[in-house]
Amino acid sequence: MCGIIGYVGPREAPPILLGGLSRLEYRGYDSAGIATLAPSGKMEIRRAVGKLGNLRHLLDESPLAGCIGIGHTRWATHGRPSEGNAHPHKAGPVAVIHNGIIENYVELRTALIQRNHKLRSETDTELISHLIEEQLKHATGLAEAVRAVVRELRGSFSIVVLSETEPGTLVAAKTATPLVLGLAEGENFVASDIPAILEHTRRALVMEDGELAELTATGVRLMNFDGTPVHREARYIEWDAIAATKGGYQHYLRKEISEQPQAWIDTLSGRASAGSAAVRFESNVLPPAGPESIGRIVMVSAGASWISSLIGKFMIEELTRIPVEVDYSAEFRYRSPVIDERTMLIAVSQSGETADTLAALEEGRRCGCHLLALTNTVDSSIARKADAQIYTRCGPEISVTTTKCFLTQIEAFYLLAIHLAASLGRIDSRAAEELLRPAFAIPQQIETVLAQERQIEKIARKYGKARDFLYLGRGINYPVALEGALKLKEISYIHAEGYSAGEMKHGPIALIDDEMPVVVIIPNDSVFDKTLSNLKEVESRNGRIIAITDKRTAELEEVAWEIIDVPATNRFLMPVLTTVPLQLLAYHIAVYRGTDVDQPRNLAKSVTVE
Repeated sequence: MCGIIGYVGPREAPPILLGGLSRLEYRGYDSAGIATLAPSGKMEIRRAVGKLGNLRHLLDESPLAGCIGIGHTRWATHGRPSEGNAHPHKAGPVAVIHNGIIENYVELRTALIQRNHKLRSETDTELISHLIEEQLKHATGLAEAVRAVVRELRGSFSIVVLSETEPGTLVAAKTATPLVLGLAEGENFVASDIPAILEHTRRALVMEDGELAELTATGVRLMNFDGTPVHREARYIEWDAIAATKGGYQHYLRKEISEQPQAWIDTLSGRASAGSAAVRFESNVLPPAGPESIGRIVMVSAGASWISSLIGKFMIEELTRIPVEVDYSAEFRYRSPVIDERTMLIAVSQSGETADTLAALEEGRRCGCHLLALTNTVDSSIARKADAQIYTRCGPEISVTTTKCFLTQIEAFYLLAIHLAASLGRIDSRAAEELLRPAFAIPQQIETVLAQERQIEKIARKYGKARDFLYLGRGINYPVALEGALKLKEISYIHAEGYSAGEMKHGPIALIDDEMPVVVIIPNDSVFDKTLSNLKEVESRNGRIIAITDKRTAELEEVAWEIIDVPATNRFLMPVLTTVPLQLLAYHIAVYRGTDVDQPRNLAKSVTVE
């Protein structure tokens, strides 16, 4: 996820572009850049690695001029953070900024090199500038050249193009990543989010997938990729500037919960497609000696990543029959772990900078393990030090409490389990296709759960004054109980514990009384009846049961005070759908209690010290 801003009008562009980027910095923070056309018509570019302040300093030392320009703040996907990989990217007279992933990157790059193009970066974005440069040689204008190129691209992308050949024009195009046009008198804007333009105009036109826009100072022309004109009314944005950075939501946490369907799509994109019978990662994630060389798998992680690792253990063990151990990274390095060259060590970290997990990774290297990083942050320390990487691609999370990163870690484990099982011959292509099919339904199913928010908010208000909560689950949904309890205690400061439902009578049952809410994850699986029996023990002690299920039965309705329904999916993906209502429950309880939802006390997003 990157930040995009473009401007054309009578004013000097650089201050406007910098102001827009400052409101988009949460979308990317590893580099930033600006390109403008000077009054002479010559294009100049400034780029800097790191946060936006570095670009500001560069522009103070070496200013830009011009009344048209584009700006970008980057969150790396293709290519490490560096000045050479920063946007904008230029080929001939053309500069491009881009948000998204070009899936046919390899074949396009190969073809361009064969046509003697000199590529200077590791990015997929630079390819777009070269392709447009080619098209300009025989196109009637910039918009036509861009329209020809976007039809060659596969993947999710939004781009804005600036060219010396048309000094008063910007061209924007998008598929699955957002772009909004800001309309004003004598000037126009394009950005990836409304906050970037709100200081200048409240008239906005949101672009749809498969659309291209041509912007000049006096107007905007909108069309489909096939050239068909599109007519759509602009809308008036009523958000204040602070609320706008949260997309109209009260808190970043709630915004990020709503982004989970798109995050799921982004993590899946390019790795599997509807009807496919295989998972393909961008590079080989398995040991050079092949999957048969893996004697066991050890996962090291902390916090919510440790919980997602437990879910991953269920998936990988069942599909591959390889034994999997999950360890707290803080504990791993201080004992003498039994690991060697037949161990695949998976370091799981949202930020890729967690100090304990990094230290555990180094221990794995010392013992000769194959090191795999599962992280959300490209070129993070853990990613760089591992032998292979799987990125969750869910974009920056601003709220300290993780939501979309947690869900996409589960997704990444699912894809890895299928890929590894197929590589070992444990499943055939038909079985792989059957396993992948429900993954494509998950985004819409998450939306179905989110549509029940009003019911969940009422439950939150009803039980929000409780001092303690107990969360129960069994099998692969036992870790979901741990995650639900962790979410609640993190942001509402209510004491909460997660347990296996089968363990309840070995201690936790002593806590249950008529004041304690008991949240149970009870999907329609092989232990449904056993979990229901556990709930009857809770009922007999007057516990207030809140059930999360895809199987509402008369017996369950008899014992449960509240039931939250989720759609049905396969047993491996059920934790995804049962997690979402627990996120909403914790969020609304925290709001009800008036806590700091996005920055809970004593917590940090990335723990970079022991």
